[in-house]
Amino acid sequence: MKRTGVLILWAVVWGLTFQTALAQSFLDQEKIEAVLSAYEVDHFYFPPVSYSYFIFDDTSGSRILARNMMYKELGEGDPIKGQERAVLLELLNRRLIDDLQLGDTLVVPSRYELDFRAYSPFPHYYEGAADFDKLVILDKTTQAFAAYEYGDLVRWGVINTGGPGYETPSGRFNFNWKEEFRTSLLSPEDEPWDMYWVFNFHDKRGIHVHQYAFPTGPPTSHGCVRLLDADARWIYHWADGWKTRAGGTGYESRKGEVIQQGTMVLVIGTEPTGDPKVFDTSGPEPVLVQIELPEHPYDVPPGTEQQKKFDRLRKNRSSKSTAAR
Repeated sequence: MKRTGVLILWAVVWGLTFQTALAQSFLDQEKIEAVLSAYEVDHFYFPPVSYSYFIFDDTSGSRILARNMMYKELGEGDPIKGQERAVLLELLNRRLIDDLQLGDTLVVPSRYELDFRAYSPFPHYYEGAADFDKLVILDKTTQAFAAYEYGDLVRWGVINTGGPGYETPSGRFNFNWKEEFRTSLLSPEDEPWDMYWVFNFHDKRGIHVHQYAFPTGPPTSHGCVRLLDADARWIYHWADGWKTRAGGTGYESRKGEVIQQGTMVLVIGTEPTGDPKVFDTSGPEPVLVQIELPEHPYDVPPGTEQQKKFDRLRKNRSSKSTAAR
């Protein structure tokens, strides 16, 4: 299938999965990508951002007027600019503006048009990852991911992990094989679950990160980690997969012995109860949650036999190096 058909595919998938995604809405992938495109990979200073509450309401009792007034306020008098800024609110609040009801509360930032990392709940520098050229962290508590290069945060975004009964396993993993397009083996006979930018990190259970219809509610997948199209595509090209004796980077590479692991993936946090909370709203002003990372990536227990095997090899090399001194 050509990439030009992706948007049509999304619409079809969303319609087919309506029953399983009942009462959930979906983020507009194209509009969100415009926000994420502001990344400046070589720029690591981010101005401080504070947050406040915004009540979606209007004395007339009209949701349309309330939305128009909100756009005007967000845009400092310019409703067009306000609409553009509202996309960031949808991402941070994981809610669609069109679904808001009168009296609903949103969290709004004090600054707009910033590199998206300025709004990250992950630390901008992770000392424990200073020696890792690439590292991906998936936090189930906030339903968010982070990508680090030598300890510097280079990207973060929202995710959807496995729902009740299909929880994404916690632990330390590595990226394995990848395929730009794949149909899930768990698909019902008459309902193919097509995925783009598939990157596997648990070969035995067939768990990957990938692009898919993106609900704004709590975890709902069958164990895989769903990302916005822009994030899934970025990880697909940025991260490294394993090297096996079979060669190649796709599904066929799994037939050979693993001789080099791919980019490390940490799955941390706990299953959220209800919608994930990126902000602490217990006080007079909302506060962005600060995700606590393990002191060192290797402190996270290995998630499969692959990690256990390479842990043993790493410890053996370390022991021999110490004995030779």
